[in-house]
Amino acid sequence: MALFKINGSTVKKIIAKDLDLEKNLQSLFEQNLEEILNIVFLSHEYTTSEGGRIDTLGVDKSDGSPVIIEYKKNQNDQIINQGLFYLRWLLDHKDSFEKICKEKKIEIKITWDSPRVICIAENYNKFDIGTVDVLPIKIELWRYRIYEDDILYLEPENYQKVKISISGITKKAKTQKTKDTQLQKVYSIDDHLAGTKKETIDLFQDLRERILSLDQNIIEEAKAKYIAYKTSTNFVDVVIKQYGLKIFLNVKSGQLDDPQKLARDLTKPKPIGHWGNGDYEVRFENANEADAVFALIKQSYNFNK
Repeated sequence: MALFKINGSTVKKIIAKDLDLEKNLQSLFEQNLEEILNIVFLSHEYTTSEGGRIDTLGVDKSDGSPVIIEYKKNQNDQIINQGLFYLRWLLDHKDSFEKICKEKKIEIKITWDSPRVICIAENYNKFDIGTVDVLPIKIELWRYRIYEDDILYLEPENYQKVKISISGITKKAKTQKTKDTQLQKVYSIDDHLAGTKKETIDLFQDLRERILSLDQNIIEEAKAKYIAYKTSTNFVDVVIKQYGLKIFLNVKSGQLDDPQKLARDLTKPKPIGHWGNGDYEVRFENANEADAVFALIKQSYNFNK
């Protein structure tokens, strides 16, 4: 992608530059993992009991999913295969992961429904993209570019196309009995809408169209407890209730412009635990408030894009 710097009525192209990939790329992400991907850093070059080292191990701050991150430092790196190998190992050694979380004093509740495998690379070839398109689990390919003036650009290469998890991958138990085990549990929008009143479904569908119209790169992902909308990190999470929607905005306390006082600050008078990201909750039950609610969501999008 070409980026330009605006100076009055003129523009200047911002030139991409190389990063010392061997160490600096991984270090840059690990030191800023929460800011970039909303992931809590756990471990660097974690050695597994079956050989190999996981580049970065973390936990999703929004829902507690374990996260494996692999970095493609040259064209010959097999990070997709490595990611699958490490995912299999991780699911056979959940106690090891939870031990790390305990040692790091991570207070997030770990959920094993949908562990994440994230690949970070400057570019992917057609074989990489074609492979993840047919895998029965979700592999996230993220493409980055470093520009002069120390600008980092990050975008998903394939994320929306890889929501095709079906029966999972078959693995052999330690008892040598073969059984089907779904490595990632996949949720859908329909799962969240099941049994919901038509009025609530209409509210959600209208809001959904508005959110997705903000940017063609917005990712919609159904989680166990909510539906997330994000670019590199979640900017709004929607919980579908029987009589309306609960909306969580990824905006820090005191930064939301809310003239109609629709949002509740979840940090006051003392912090309240909740699913999703951010410090604000909005209850959306009346279609007449759609414009005002969307204006708040748009603020969160602008904060996080």
